[in-house]
This record gives sequence, structure tokens and C-alpha cells, in this order.
Amino acid sequence: MNSTDPLCAPVQGCDHRDIGGIQLDIVRTGAARVKRLIYPPGFRWSDHMKAVAGTSLCMHAHVGFLARGRIHIQYQDGCTLEFVAPQVVSIEPGHDGWVVGDETAVLIEFDFERDTVSRLGMPELHEHR
Repeated sequence: MNSTDPLCAPVQGCDHRDIGGIQLDIVRTGAARVKRLIYPPGFRWSDHMKAVAGTSLCMHAHVGFLARGRIHIQYQDGCTLEFVAPQVVSIEPGHDGWVVGDETAVLIEFDFERDTVSRLGMPELHEHR
């Protein structure tokens, strides 16, 4: 991704991290955080983050806006979701996820760190609907 692309350009005043192939920019605002996550083509949580997280599935909730790309989510019970930009994203804990295709995925996410699930009234784990 080109750094002149406004969606992927450096974010002023953020905490920047590179973890498991993801570029993560975090800005605190009040009790929340606004994050930009840049997922490269070929990224898959179970391949790139499982060892870092130490869990078999991603146990974070993700709520935000997919500004670019396509992501696929699969829950332990087999339920799947696919998000295609531009789209609002709501992903419950207990999932694997990956970038679909050869386009970078850019997710703008809002969270309350460990309190995201309770603050947003989400289930602790994915519930089959």
C-alpha cells in the first residue's frame, strides 16, 4: 500500500504498532480508542496472530467500518460472515478471520479495550443465530 494513500498514510499523534503482519494505529479519545488496522493480502488470524495471542480463536470484539477490502470471519460453530468495503463491521469474540483476495483490508475500529463487549452490549462469545 502506498503511503500517499490517505487511508494508509501515517496517522499523526497515534501509537503505531506492527504485530503479526498487521499495521495498527491507535488514538485514545475519552474512555475509548479509535484504531486503524491495515491487514495485508494473505493475512489470516490463525496463521499470523494465534501464537501472539495464545488463544485458538480471536477473543476480541471488533466494531467499526471496513473502508477497503474484503474480510471473511468464521466462528467455531461454523457460522461465517463476509464483509466487503464499504461496510459497518460487528464481529463477536471467538472467531478466525482472513483477508479475501489480493487487496489490502483497512478497518477503522472503535473499542474500550477489555470492556468493549460489555460497553457495547455484545455477547462474550459468538451466539449462533
